[in-house]
Amino acid sequence: MCGVAGTFRWPDGGPLTDRLTKRLAHRGPDGEGRYDHGDVHLGHRRLSIIDLSETGAQPMVSGGLALTYNGEIYNAPELRAELEGTGVRFRGTSDTEVLLEAWRRWGVRCLPRLRGMFAFGIFDERTGELFLARDQLGIKPLFYVRRGDGIAFASELKALAGEIGGLHVDETALVASLLYYWVPDSRCAFREARKLPPGSWLRVRPNGRVDTGRYWNLRDVATEAQHGPPADLAAVVEDSTRKHLLSDVPVATFLSGGLDSSYLTALAAKYSPGISAYTIGFRAEDAKFEAMPDDLRYARVVAERFGVDLHEIEIAPNVQDLLPHLTYHLDEPIGDPAAINSYLICQAAREAGVKVMLSGMGADELFAGYRKHLANLIALRYQKIPGGVRRPIESVVDRLPVATSKRGFRSVRFAKRFLSFAELPEETAFRRSYTMYDRDELAGLVAPDLAGAVDDVLTEHADTYHDNLLDDFVNRMCLADARMFLPGLNLTYTDRSTMAASTEVRVPFVDVEVVKAAFSLPGNRKIAGRQGKAALKEAALSILPKEIVYRPKGLFSAPLRAWMSRDLAPLMREVVHDGVLVNSGFLRRDALQRLVDEDAAGREDRSKHLWHVLTLEYWYRSATEAGAAERAA
Repeated sequence: MCGVAGTFRWPDGGPLTDRLTKRLAHRGPDGEGRYDHGDVHLGHRRLSIIDLSETGAQPMVSGGLALTYNGEIYNAPELRAELEGTGVRFRGTSDTEVLLEAWRRWGVRCLPRLRGMFAFGIFDERTGELFLARDQLGIKPLFYVRRGDGIAFASELKALAGEIGGLHVDETALVASLLYYWVPDSRCAFREARKLPPGSWLRVRPNGRVDTGRYWNLRDVATEAQHGPPADLAAVVEDSTRKHLLSDVPVATFLSGGLDSSYLTALAAKYSPGISAYTIGFRAEDAKFEAMPDDLRYARVVAERFGVDLHEIEIAPNVQDLLPHLTYHLDEPIGDPAAINSYLICQAAREAGVKVMLSGMGADELFAGYRKHLANLIALRYQKIPGGVRRPIESVVDRLPVATSKRGFRSVRFAKRFLSFAELPEETAFRRSYTMYDRDELAGLVAPDLAGAVDDVLTEHADTYHDNLLDDFVNRMCLADARMFLPGLNLTYTDRSTMAASTEVRVPFVDVEVVKAAFSLPGNRKIAGRQGKAALKEAALSILPKEIVYRPKGLFSAPLRAWMSRDLAPLMREVVHDGVLVNSGFLRRDALQRLVDEDAAGREDRSKHLWHVLTLEYWYRSATEAGAAERAA
């Protein structure tokens, strides 16, 4: 795992590349390098994982090709053997050199053959062309800015925003972040910057002309998979996990005690006996207030069963200090407090000398493991209940409080959430089941002149949701999640928060072969009765005990209501009365105050809404202060 940066036909490109690379130091504390060829400059920060020697250093230059690369290619040993069979001789053992030689032999055609996570820039001295590429599923990030005939790119948006002047906040992207509590991968928080889409490449010719292309499309893969035979899921997941253990340094796992992390940890322990795992717990009073399940108990069962060296971390974080720190590292406004968990776990692991960790990220999206998936199926049945029966139920639930001063009521929160979308059409209901506001609520929260932006964001969701040829509801939801929720939120916060602690996190479920296997299964094998992730649970029984496989679903989250009602209440009051979002006119003060009042009174659970407003406030302060300083200079 590393940080990459570079410039092409950019004024003062060399010094800018140095500054971009320096901004990425946390992604690669083990080394740095720069390559120069005319008006092409490539920078690199290295986190040494495979081939710790200098033969793995970057940018890697060989035979007229120069590569700066971030990621891991898990099928590098197979590709190396194939290339050696054609006469290629390797100097070292790094996957970087395998990628460079694969590009030399196959060019863009090598991209769909890569199984891993990656973002890279490669320059061909012979043709004068620069190529940028990103992995199939968007695990690794790559941002770029075009200006005239020039282009600058980097692993993180904060590097470009901090070193390139003239970038302006995209208010439509911020409206989208309010809806989702993250910025979709299709948008960028600054108007002039772009994210290279998953499964895509970009080529810059010597004259500055830019071409783009797509080498892998999740929609097409899912469509093709549904017409093939069902995969042997247990075998595919085990193979992916084994491949993700490829490393020359110790690998550990996240172990929450839930199905996904337990499954991966058990498989990893099979191939790496005595592997370490890390888990967290919260202050007892916070966990009680939030009615959080006792995940630690299950994590201990897994650790004992499979001989895992378990490290338990109890956290009572200073959220006032962590909030601005994480907001900076997350690049864009992201309102998921799970980023704090990831950061603190990786920080503890890094202090213990661990550089690489496995995460169960992606299983819920691909195998219908979220409550929203089952809830949307139940909603179809709920709509068939006569209105005369539904109305009294809705009236009673509407009057119930979600919390008292001492504790929260999860079941009431879930019931209110369910009724907010249960009678809506399919796409609208799905969107409403996991986003923050309906259309009128969102339009009423932001400035009146942003009503068009609200409609654009909602239309984009509808277009993405309907852009498929899948024939069952569950897989349509899974595909939408894999195209939007997974790259936009979960992979983004995982990459940024863990790299902030200089730790590489690998996601074996977010693998091209696992994806194909997931969409080869019909929806009724993913949700069976009221059992979500049914197919994955069936596969996990090959190694895990039933008490882990069929335990109640846990949450990789944080005690938000406790934090908002105690630690962060004074800060929230400041944001309402004198925050930049309100003072700039982007948010309406009266609407924001109403959210605060509803949450404080326990009438509605607005903790996630308010947490995201805080992350957006800190991000917006930083973005606008930088712009103001630049204008003043």
